[in-house]
Amino acid sequence: MKRTSIAIVALVTLSLAAPFGAVPQQSRTMRHIGVLGTLEGPISDAFRQGLREFGYVEGQNLVIDYGPIRGGAEEFATKAADLVRLKVEVIYTVGPAALAAAAKATRRIPIVAVDMISDPLASGFARSLSRPGGNITGVFLDLPDFMGKWVELLRESVPGLSRVAVLWDPSSGPFQMNAVTGAGRAQGLRLQTLEVQHSDAFERAFAAARQARAEAAILLPSPLTYYNPRRLAELAAKDRLPAISLYSEFPAAGGLISYGPGGRFIDINRSNGARVGKILDGAKPGDLPIERPSKFELVINLKTAKALGLTIPQSVLVRADEVIK
Repeated sequence: MKRTSIAIVALVTLSLAAPFGAVPQQSRTMRHIGVLGTLEGPISDAFRQGLREFGYVEGQNLVIDYGPIRGGAEEFATKAADLVRLKVEVIYTVGPAALAAAAKATRRIPIVAVDMISDPLASGFARSLSRPGGNITGVFLDLPDFMGKWVELLRESVPGLSRVAVLWDPSSGPFQMNAVTGAGRAQGLRLQTLEVQHSDAFERAFAAARQARAEAAILLPSPLTYYNPRRLAELAAKDRLPAISLYSEFPAAGGLISYGPGGRFIDINRSNGARVGKILDGAKPGDLPIERPSKFELVINLKTAKALGLTIPQSVLVRADEVIK
């Protein structure tokens, strides 16, 4: 009798914890998903919020198995294989290296990805954006046009710009490098590619840019640049190097410019949490459209511009969504 009472109380507690409209039977079954890649801070909170919208709460009716945070290709491959052996129901991948490992490890387990670098069609991850058709869905960025806008913003902001250093994490794959190379060539810029595979390589990369007399820097998106905005801003300031990033955290930390999803990066992870929830509820990943962000934010730090001796043209300032003074 006592045991029955405890069970009833536990069931009621789980029911109250689930949001209105959640499927009741989900509270009776522990579900299991895996995460590959860095999922920390606000983006982790947003991902869990998306899951909660479908009634899934870690520790109550959901187990999340975490893989390497900033691992290399071999680490991701090993953990992806582990997740397949564990028979997780969905794998959530953050970044292209994590997605590549998961895609190679399984064509059966659904994969939800956030990848601001790869082209899902050119990579063979999907047959179309509206109906991916396989086991992969999520949010991807359209790079060729986007990189062109980055180059334009730097050229408008830095008078006489001709030499640009490009910091690139090779584990992110070739797509963004190809895109920025094409954009730079089209606008007559000389690009210097500097590989950074871990945060300890940032200082060496900036030293190489300084030696090559680079006049600006492009920080190609990767988990490395997302999670190290302050360090990158400090190094750019030290070398008096105007730099642009995908992430608004960069100018907030003292960098010059960001152009990207901005605060919507949080929304992207929330919507992907909801995608995972839909799949746990029975949806097929091949039927869930791939999303590409269509709204972007331009953030400019005028304090940094002044410290660099730059006057940002009014034609650029009027397009800014946020100006840090």
